[in-house]
Amino acid sequence: MGSRAVVNLLGRSDELELIEALLAGHSPTGPSLLLRGGPGIGKTTLLDATAARAEAAGLQVLRASGVESEAEINFSVLHQLLYPLRERADRLAVGQRDVVDRVFDLARAASLDPLVVSTAVLALLGEVGAERRVLLVVDDVPWLDRASATVLGFVARRLADTPVMFLAAARTAAVSFFDEVHLPEHDVGPLDEQPAATLLDTWHPQLAPPVRRRLLDEAAGNPLALRELPVALTDRQRHGEEPLPVFLPLSRRLEAAFAPAIESLPAPTRHRLLLATLKPEAGLAMLLPATGRADVDDLEPARQTGLIVADPVVSRMSFRPPLIRSAIVQLSSPAERRWAHEALAAVTDEPCSRAWHLAEAATGPDETVAHALEQAFLAEFRRGGAATAVTALVRAAELSPQPADRSRRLIEAAYLASSTGPLDQVPRLLAGAREADNARLVSGTRSGSVFAAATAVYLFHAEGDVDGAYRLLTRALDDAGTAKTTSEWIDDLLYALLFVCVYAARPVFWDLLGDALTRFDPKAATPLRLCYDTYTRPDRTSATVHEGLARAFAALPTEAAPQWLMPLAFAAVRMDALSDYRHLVWRMIGQEREGGAIALVLFGMLLLSIDSYHHGQWDESETLAREGLDLAVTYGYHLLKAQLRIRPAYIAAARGNADLAQSLTSEIMTWAAPRGLGLTQAFARHARAIADLGQGDYEDAYAQTSWISLPGIPGTGIPARWMVMDLVEADVRTGRVEEARAHVATAQQDGVPRFSSHTALITAGAAALATDDDQADPLFQAALALPDAERWPWEHARIHLAYGQWLRRTRDTTRARLHLRAAIDTFDRLGAEPWAQRARHELRATGVAVTARPDTGTATLTAQERQIATLAATGLTNKQIAERLFLSHRTVSGHLHRIFPKLGITSRAALRDALDTITPDENNHAPQSASAPKIRTADDPVR
Repeated sequence: MGSRAVVNLLGRSDELELIEALLAGHSPTGPSLLLRGGPGIGKTTLLDATAARAEAAGLQVLRASGVESEAEINFSVLHQLLYPLRERADRLAVGQRDVVDRVFDLARAASLDPLVVSTAVLALLGEVGAERRVLLVVDDVPWLDRASATVLGFVARRLADTPVMFLAAARTAAVSFFDEVHLPEHDVGPLDEQPAATLLDTWHPQLAPPVRRRLLDEAAGNPLALRELPVALTDRQRHGEEPLPVFLPLSRRLEAAFAPAIESLPAPTRHRLLLATLKPEAGLAMLLPATGRADVDDLEPARQTGLIVADPVVSRMSFRPPLIRSAIVQLSSPAERRWAHEALAAVTDEPCSRAWHLAEAATGPDETVAHALEQAFLAEFRRGGAATAVTALVRAAELSPQPADRSRRLIEAAYLASSTGPLDQVPRLLAGAREADNARLVSGTRSGSVFAAATAVYLFHAEGDVDGAYRLLTRALDDAGTAKTTSEWIDDLLYALLFVCVYAARPVFWDLLGDALTRFDPKAATPLRLCYDTYTRPDRTSATVHEGLARAFAALPTEAAPQWLMPLAFAAVRMDALSDYRHLVWRMIGQEREGGAIALVLFGMLLLSIDSYHHGQWDESETLAREGLDLAVTYGYHLLKAQLRIRPAYIAAARGNADLAQSLTSEIMTWAAPRGLGLTQAFARHARAIADLGQGDYEDAYAQTSWISLPGIPGTGIPARWMVMDLVEADVRTGRVEEARAHVATAQQDGVPRFSSHTALITAGAAALATDDDQADPLFQAALALPDAERWPWEHARIHLAYGQWLRRTRDTTRARLHLRAAIDTFDRLGAEPWAQRARHELRATGVAVTARPDTGTATLTAQERQIATLAATGLTNKQIAERLFLSHRTVSGHLHRIFPKLGITSRAALRDALDTITPDENNHAPQSASAPKIRTADDPVR
């Protein structure tokens, strides 16, 4: 069997087992079997596989398929099936030979008695079977002509103890004369998630991750849909450069597969299904009045054919597969769709839904509908419906009779699109607005202000042009004082300016934001001001900020706009406090990931990745960053792409992959430097400095850290506050002790230890490194004894290492060994190999015989990896594991991608045996920290 056929049979182990048993003659169903399944589910592929295997085994294979156009021709399928045996008919008795000859000559077959034909066919098959076994394969049973169905039914029930087998296929719930035979049946269901994903990736390997996820969801394990759905998309849609439509287009093959089941339904049923498709959230109670009738039985034909599952008790219905919705829309006429939208608009009071249905029913410009659509969806955007608001504003622009209104709505759409992506739609929308009414896009007008702001946000996200964004936002804020501007629009401007300030890292930018916060006193003042304070004056307000963050997070309503959450999340990261609020960020990501504000999703993944890194969850940190990178590349967020790349750079640096760290940081700095992105450059240089320290290149580490923070100059900004110990180690290792002490003194004077237990640990460790030998012992002890010190395993282990080195140097080898072993345990758990090797070298120097760390790459898992591997070994899918551990399915996939090579296996089937070879001690190098992953209970916060 060819590789393509093998791919097509992924996930069909049950069916293949039945087929093997049938061909071997010991099938539990007997010598006959009918496969049932929906359109495109793979019945024909299974018949093909059976025929190929039978022929390879030397069987005589006879095949036929029912065809609608021949369903009225008596014996047409029997003729097709038996025609290859026409030379064998002369072996039959004269009467039987005459019957079979008339079947081969259809013109003379019409008057034949099916019972007579049945006995003749059994005799013919017996003659052939005496030489070699025979397999009869019949596809599309519902389209068999009645005479052939009668004969084949008779034959199929009399094959016991004969060398003949019968295999047929029919659609689920499709009615035919053949049903009266009551053959044993096997339902061919949809593929499970993993084989479905493998099949899609094999046929279409270059799909953008969000597109891939959408197609998997729509196909719901239908093999034909997995193969054909991408075919009907454009290249830009496949690569995520254009949003996918609400209803996916169907290829000819898909339309042909689903059309018969839909077109055979009564007209009232089709109308009801169209209503349910256009408003899937509606219950049956709403759909029934919309048609002007109240007969729920209209849905019964669709339920019987398996297209829907309807439960009148809870007034809900669902489609099988979801792709049926696209087929229903594509097979309906424009007039039918307008009727359905008008009917739905008449029975809904929800503003967005009603406005959208009216817009879809409109046949020309209509300002009343355009205005309702605009207002409803702008309000929806404030509640998190970003992507739908963009689509609605574009539709409102199309319905606008006046050029000024069309232009204004396209500008609003462009501004919202800068948060939803793909970003390349923003220039097109702005160009459309300028073309519609260029005269209105002047300074001092609301349209001009929004145009400037939309351009600014686009430049920031797509180009990293903070200078251009700053100038445009300055203009928009100036205009806001004169133009008629809503408070929500002020919030949006200040929110955009906040992130320009963060990544530019320049005082003048922050000054503009501070002045604007005082001038406008926006609704979102508390989140914005808290974030502003953490970046501009954390030394004077650290306690106040921590208290304010706790109050602000607690005060967030469940339906709060995500724009209100993100300034608080940025402030929390800066104060090392995000771990207390991770579940809120996860909730926002879940709400926005599908059709929401992709920029917010990326910001959320970035912040969670930073938090995971600081708490020693490096695998999770890297998985989050790489998942975010996929989205950033797909949607064109180049600034966030650079920020997300920094996380793998840090991890590669700490784990000793100096080449990768060098490559990533060089690429990041090359992109960030000409754009004046100070924060991005600082992070990249910090990552490179960590790689240099691990490799013993202390001069280069000093050069990198000095670029970020010079001795004696306040360095409270990010990442300076997190690198005091790196600054000091680079200074001490290169003989610049006075500079090291100046860094410590500056950090202490600026209140860095007060920011968090993290910065307190870093500063205390730096102080111990920089001091004279006669003062070091109590400083090291004080650092390690700080509250919550073990929550920050990377810095905690480095202090253990430095203390152990100092103790060995002062010949206190007994205590040195304790601290060096503690350092080794944590470094091994983190995978920080250069640092673990250094600690082992020091431990060896104390007189302890130390062997190199065994190559346990095939047998050492983190606690979270062990959880995931154990659940996967029980047969759970990635999605099921993710739900249990409150992770994303991509995070689970990323962990499994690393687990397999660690265990030396290549498939999930080998997990159980591989896990049995690992002793508990191999996976517990250090106690689980407060932030270590655990299986959550129902009482834990869901992220």
